[in-house]
Amino acid sequence: MSADVLVQLGIKGEEAILKLTKEALDKAIKEKGVSQAVGFPETNYYLPLINAFFKMEVKTLGDCANVIKEVEKLHNNQAAANGFKLDFLGGVLNKGIATLICEEILACLQYFNKAHPQKEYAGFLSDTLLRSLGIQLVDGRISGIAVILGPAKNEDAAVQLVRDFQSKSIVSILVGNAGGNTFKKQLEKKNIELGLENYIVPLGEDYLSAIYAVNWAVRAPLMYGGLKSGQWQEILKYTQNKVPAFVVLLSNVDEVIVATGLGVLAMGFPIITDLDVPQLGKIDTTLYEALVTEKDYQKIAAKCIETRGLKVKVANISVPVPYAAAFEGERVRREQLQVEFGGKASTAFEYLTTKPMQQVEDGKVEVVGPDIDQLKEEEKSLPLAIIVEVAGRKMQNDFEPILERQIHRFVNYAMGLMHVGQRDMNWIRISRDAYHKGFRLKHIGIILQAMLHQEYSAIIDKVQVKLYTKQADVEKLLPQAKKAYDERDERISGMVDENVDTFYSCELCQSFAPNHLCVITPERQGLCGAYSWLDARASHEISPTGANKPILKGKALDEALGQWKNVNDYVYERSNKTIDKMSMYSLVNSPSTSCGCFECILAVIPEVNGVMIVNRDFSGMTPCGMTFTTLAGSVGGGVQTPGFLGVSRLYVLSKKFISADGGLRRLVWMPKELKEYLGERLKKRCIEMGESDLFDKIADETKAQTTEELIAFLEKVKHPVLSMSALI
Repeated sequence: MSADVLVQLGIKGEEAILKLTKEALDKAIKEKGVSQAVGFPETNYYLPLINAFFKMEVKTLGDCANVIKEVEKLHNNQAAANGFKLDFLGGVLNKGIATLICEEILACLQYFNKAHPQKEYAGFLSDTLLRSLGIQLVDGRISGIAVILGPAKNEDAAVQLVRDFQSKSIVSILVGNAGGNTFKKQLEKKNIELGLENYIVPLGEDYLSAIYAVNWAVRAPLMYGGLKSGQWQEILKYTQNKVPAFVVLLSNVDEVIVATGLGVLAMGFPIITDLDVPQLGKIDTTLYEALVTEKDYQKIAAKCIETRGLKVKVANISVPVPYAAAFEGERVRREQLQVEFGGKASTAFEYLTTKPMQQVEDGKVEVVGPDIDQLKEEEKSLPLAIIVEVAGRKMQNDFEPILERQIHRFVNYAMGLMHVGQRDMNWIRISRDAYHKGFRLKHIGIILQAMLHQEYSAIIDKVQVKLYTKQADVEKLLPQAKKAYDERDERISGMVDENVDTFYSCELCQSFAPNHLCVITPERQGLCGAYSWLDARASHEISPTGANKPILKGKALDEALGQWKNVNDYVYERSNKTIDKMSMYSLVNSPSTSCGCFECILAVIPEVNGVMIVNRDFSGMTPCGMTFTTLAGSVGGGVQTPGFLGVSRLYVLSKKFISADGGLRRLVWMPKELKEYLGERLKKRCIEMGESDLFDKIADETKAQTTEELIAFLEKVKHPVLSMSALI
């Protein structure tokens, strides 16, 4: 088969899918009429691919018919109404884009007919899901996205491939079938856990479901890149250079799959296959080769990484189980359990402390008490104290809680281990499978020693780990750890912005949102909730040229708003000269920018002179008339949007919470789930500011879902916002 034959197959496939789309759309319009509403759930981007490329908002079947007119232009190698037209490879990639758009319409009709999502498959991927993964993509925990089309040659090969991707922190998205067999079924027969938390996401059994991966990818430049719908050239450049995705085509190909492949190539995503097909070297839209064959399943993952040009961090840890970020979300269920520590099963805690150099023997791991292979068969738990002692010339006491929190992450990276909580509220489980592969308690020490060196070598010179499993030892050591926990909390809680001369930037998300940066202060976390001022300071100590850089505050321009000359100058330069001033403490006056990774959104409700907050896990309607997803469409991409602001959940508890706008007294509504999460801490903050009953005066969705209901509730409870000065 020559490349020309492949192109001809793609042309036939595009003709077939266009014909099928027209027929399906005509049938739907005849039955339901042009005004029938259609769309995907939980997205602010309508049909995302169409919205991104053509700047068309598809809300009805009639809108779909209008899109088909533009598709026919591409089919005939003519420019669409907004100028969309690709000249690469003699214009054949236009047919690829036409195929993708037809598939998006067909998938939308499948949702309308309730044929999608298929049972036990994800189907369309929501905006919220993409936002929740943003921080993992930019910080390297997810290094790539593999869209796997079709089943592997056998079940063992499927496990081999997906484990290779997991070990390299690559998410596998599963689509399609061959003769009724699917990659999902192959993994399930081998008892492989699926789900996003395990970096394995099945979208659908039919190949049409591949469009959900494509229209997920096209939203990244709209959410994070500050691009607008219709900026198709910039959007394609973004997907080609910044979205780390590729396609793995296995076992089966037909003319429609080839046509879809042309569209995928147009977006810059290469195709790696186990089939005998013509090879296609670099084209104008790909970084390297466009189509590559690799039949050896042990080499496919490496070939994919090479072809897409991914930068993968692989931790080489000497433990008897696979070790990678992909296993962080794995759960060890009771039927899989070999042994557990903490939780309700036993007394357990973890504690990291700094010691003088001479008191730490680097690499030493000591288990004091019985190891798990010394338990009787019916015994399923042990007490456990994990004591990590570090030494370093640049180590500071303030870094201890930051390093200690990494124990959760580092332990979870081991396949077959589950770690929940921290400090003296931790819970660790080890699976039977990990145990039979040789995992023992000493390996927890090996993991912690290796990973602390790998990620914190700039401040740590030595690490030793002691694990105690005797009840008497654990109880004897626990009071010392609790005393340290209390001292740390007091030290951190007492920090205020006025007492430091330096803030820190966080520019981690600039790989996705080039004009955005967070300015992190002691009283204001990064909007993703993952980085505090101490975290940023430690990060800078560890990597002076990294994403967190110091900003000397300098001259105050407006202390109430939270503006300093040096901070504004820094923001102006690092935002590519798009933001000339930024207020740390205001929602309405030159607020901070947002990327898309925010945990929550603040929004002004003018009718009540107050502010609401909604977290990304809340899917319902808010009193401002917009869902989180709709609000998020106005906030991200590194732009300033007065009246709207992406923030972390814990920012609500800060004394600097929109302090220039009236602070916590402005807060009138939040989802019940978020209110319960903040709970006693929020009540305590209300009492501190002299509003002991404010907590109960903040409405949730059970009290108000509309502006009218909110007004009535606020008047009933006499919320302080009613007597405050005008916000806008």
